[in-house]
Amino acid sequence: MPPWSPPGTSSLSCARRSTSSKRRLTAAALAAAYLLLVAPLAAQGSDDFLDALSARPVLDRAPVVRALPPLPATLRPTFDASRQTPRSPADVWATRQWVNDMAPRLARYVADSDRRQALLARIHQEAQLAGLPPALVLSVIQVESAFRAEAVSSAGAVGLMQIMPFWIRELGLPADDLKDPVRNLRYGCTILAHYLAVEDGDLTRALARYNGSLGKTWYPERVMRALARRWTPATPGLPERLTADR
Repeated sequence: MPPWSPPGTSSLSCARRSTSSKRRLTAAALAAAYLLLVAPLAAQGSDDFLDALSARPVLDRAPVVRALPPLPATLRPTFDASRQTPRSPADVWATRQWVNDMAPRLARYVADSDRRQALLARIHQEAQLAGLPPALVLSVIQVESAFRAEAVSSAGAVGLMQIMPFWIRELGLPADDLKDPVRNLRYGCTILAHYLAVEDGDLTRALARYNGSLGKTWYPERVMRALARRWTPATPGLPERLTADR
């Protein structure tokens, strides 16, 4: 993933916002940040703060700080805690079937059998939490890093899904290690789900945004070619337009 603007600055819905600072978050990016936090922080002293605001004199000019619009319903909080919830036998069986289907295909990139199984299980879990098809995530990883967790591009993108370091500031925690496959997958799936929501399920445009090449099709074509040649599951294929399962 090459260097490109922080979340939302290239979104059509945010075209009127200033792009002068990458630190200005859009509502969609704030919602995506919930996918990376273990739990939302509780506001402290909110009643006193609101009382103080109401006591301030009303100015004739427009306020300097405006409230953000409501968070979009297309993005959801993290499900770290949901891992404690027992899964149904049908879900467990489906995951195992998928992992067994994909493991021989991944052998070209990951030689160790145990590592393959663990990585595939994690990819399946993170994709499901983000509402993405796991095979699509596999295709993105193949194109981005060829499954090398230590990969760092010339532009500074890191890990399996080639995450740019500024995303730590935008979405995550200061201690996040983007070379950690678990955390890298959480970032990558969160970002891709965000752009899929921004583009109303248009997979081509969402993939182009992920790569930072909106308006061009070479990157989506590479991902979809990888999907067709190596990662298409035995079950019915992907539709051209997707809606994140939230």
